[in-house]
Formats: sequence, structure tokens, C-alpha cells
Amino acid sequence: MTDLALVTGASGFTGTHLCRALLEKGVPVRALIRHSSNAQTLESLGAEIVHGDVMDPPSVENAVKGVTRVFHLAALYRQEAVTKQLVWDTHVTGTRVVLEASLKAGVHRVVHCSTVGVQGAIANPPAKETDPYNPGDEYQRTKMEGERLAIRFFDETGLPGVIVRPAGIYGPGDLRFLKLFKHIQNRRFVMFGNGEVLYHFTYVDDLVKGMILSSERQEAIGQIYTLAGNEYVTLNALVALVANCLGVPIPRWRLPFWPLWVASLGCEIVCKPLGIEPPLYRRRADFFRKNRAFDISKAKFELGYLPEYDMKTGLQITADWYKQHGFLS
Repeated sequence: MTDLALVTGASGFTGTHLCRALLEKGVPVRALIRHSSNAQTLESLGAEIVHGDVMDPPSVENAVKGVTRVFHLAALYRQEAVTKQLVWDTHVTGTRVVLEASLKAGVHRVVHCSTVGVQGAIANPPAKETDPYNPGDEYQRTKMEGERLAIRFFDETGLPGVIVRPAGIYGPGDLRFLKLFKHIQNRRFVMFGNGEVLYHFTYVDDLVKGMILSSERQEAIGQIYTLAGNEYVTLNALVALVANCLGVPIPRWRLPFWPLWVASLGCEIVCKPLGIEPPLYRRRADFFRKNRAFDISKAKFELGYLPEYDMKTGLQITADWYKQHGFLS
């Protein structure tokens, strides 16, 4: 069978980078995206476009025909103005649909993209893959359930599969951390709390290399791997790095954390019943109080995963991309 990779969530930030990396390796790519998604970049890369939804079995079964590898990335990330049922359906029901279709089609390997968020706040950093689940919100809880479902499915059916858990993903094309860069550049950033919580990033090019290794290495089957950069830093150090990349003074404004948390809760209470995306919510506030630091030695030892980008370099590349594309002055 000719090698052919299917990527769900292909039009997203990570999905686009993964498609590009696979195509550069000479692996044909089929991109499963919704009709509402912009396919222009994927088409320019040379990916085959298939429209559908991971919650729709017929469209997924059509997408996996003739496929050897499946990278399941489709997710609802940082969308608060959606129902809990939609989040569950995307992360859990959608995962079951993709796995069942993959088994039926005789796919050789499935890489299921989870998140380090399934472990929530890390009490004793850095966390290993074997440390307990501790989801802190609906996104993390449903991603945990999707991961658990995948683990059971791989074990019970024999479908060769791997779980990868990325830490905070950044790099050219990412807009999730743009607000942080903007506030620091505009001298509006305020540190809530002491800033000594730990934070761990994953540069997107390193992440997709780890995903591809997970789809190739025989020893990866049935395993869970945390994929992140070589280093984690305090939030204070992260803010200083971003400020240096932007050539601005390191922010000095500080306020207690709890007023931010209360304001976040209030925004959710008011906005969610109205179907409005809250301007502030607790998951965003948790950026200032929850440790996110992880041990990546398992991926290094078993996959040969070697992150190439240190945080300083990755942040500078990201800042330059923001400027080149007009997001930062």
C-alpha cells in the first residue's frame, strides 16, 4: 500500500505545519477539513482536500480510504462560547468515529493528539506521562476522556496507535499567544500573582517532528509521549524573554491573582448564557497560577525526539513573524 497520511484538523495552526512537514518528506497528505474552513494554504502545499467532520462517520470513512497513517488533531481549542455537548462530541465522539473508521480501513498507525492539559496543574513538576490525570476545565476533561477512549480502543482492538501530549504550542502562524506579545509591547502587561509558576512551550516545528516520529517508530505503538521543548521557565522569565525579543522594557506592574479569577468567573456567568465569547475566563486566568512543566525524557529515549529550538530562538522567530504580518507594529 502506498503511504498516505490523513490529518484531521488540518486547517488549524498545528495541522497546517504537520501537513507541510509530511509533504516535504515526500508523504502524500489528505486533509480532512470542514466546508467552512479555509483550504487555500493546504491546497498551495499540495495536500488533497476532503471536506467532512470528525463527528460524521460517512465523511470520515470516506477520508480514511487507502490511508496508511492517521494524525487525529481536530479539536475545539479556547472556544468558550460553545456548549459542553459540542466540546464532548468533538473530543470524545469524534475520536471514536476516527478510530472506528481507521480500524475498518486497516490503517497502519494512528497518532492521537491529546494535550498536557489532561494533567492539569502540576503539583510536583516536571510531570511524567505516568503521573495522574487532573483536568481543570471542560476542555481538559473532554480531552482526557478522548485520550482514555483511544487507549482502550488500541488495547481492545489491536489498532496500532500512539498518544502524544503537546505542551503550549507556538511559532509562526500561531495567534493564541499574540495577546501576550501585544500587551508586553504596548507596556500594558500586568503580572497577576508572583510570576514564579513554571511554563513549558513546544515550538511547532519540533512538535510535528515528534508526531511524525510517533507514526514511524515501532516501539511507539501503545505509548503516551509528552512533546515539549528542552526547557521550562518561570512566567517571570518568559515575560522577560518576550520583552527582550520585542526590544521593550520588562514589565513591572503586578497585582494579586484572585481579583482576576473572580472577574473571569463573572465574565463567564454573564456571557455564556448569551452565547457570547467571554473576554476573560478562568482557563485564561490559570495562565498566572498553574505550573506547566514536563519531563520529555521518554520521547527523547524511545522516539529519538530532539527539540531543535530553544525558547529564546523560538520566541524571536514568532515575534518577527508577528511583525512581518502586521500583528505587531
